[in-house]
Amino acid sequence: VGFPKPLVPVGDTPVLDIVLQQLSRAGFNDITVSTGHLAELIKAYCGDGSKWGLALDYTHEETPLHTAGALKLVQTDATEYLVMNGDVLTTLDYAALMREHVASGARATAVTTTRDFPVEFGVVRVGESGSLVGWDEKPVHTHEVSMGIYVVNSSAVDLIAEGESLGMPDLLMRIIEQGGRVATHHTDEYWLDIGRVGDYEQAQVDFEASRHWFLGPEGDTDA
Repeated sequence: VGFPKPLVPVGDTPVLDIVLQQLSRAGFNDITVSTGHLAELIKAYCGDGSKWGLALDYTHEETPLHTAGALKLVQTDATEYLVMNGDVLTTLDYAALMREHVASGARATAVTTTRDFPVEFGVVRVGESGSLVGWDEKPVHTHEVSMGIYVVNSSAVDLIAEGESLGMPDLLMRIIEQGGRVATHHTDEYWLDIGRVGDYEQAQVDFEASRHWFLGPEGDTDA
């Protein structure tokens, strides 16, 4: 049957529950959850959001629209949308992110962090004649990566066609092509994508050891 990734538990709490607690504490009120396969399980768990002090509603994708395409289904008067994957475990300050985005005047902001990517082999540099000219033994490459968290101005949603399947990278590039500015918000806060097996295992350890990182000193994991 399968199981929705946002309901996968970290410790004894589904990651989506943790995210909703964080958003409520950060001052958000209205949340739209975009659902597809197994939507009924997410709706049964989250209900109307009142247990977190939130107003929750839902959209349903008959066919996958991806992160940006699903924005076209959202019914809201908000001018700025916080858009994120439902399986992200982070200590990011969402309220500070929103303030920085609004102050920047950008049409969208992508949240980024730094990751090191070790190469498991010796990287050989070969000259034009086929001679060895250099050797880097198991080098580590550092890159700025997306955390799967964005803020998008409502005007950017006009760039998405009705029923169009569109990922966030494509929408951000479309904004730039139309002359708009996309800002980045770098953070060194804790972040793991629990959709990755290694990250999920690490998340279990970190959450049990330091719940207050994610839920604050008064976080209620049974909310």
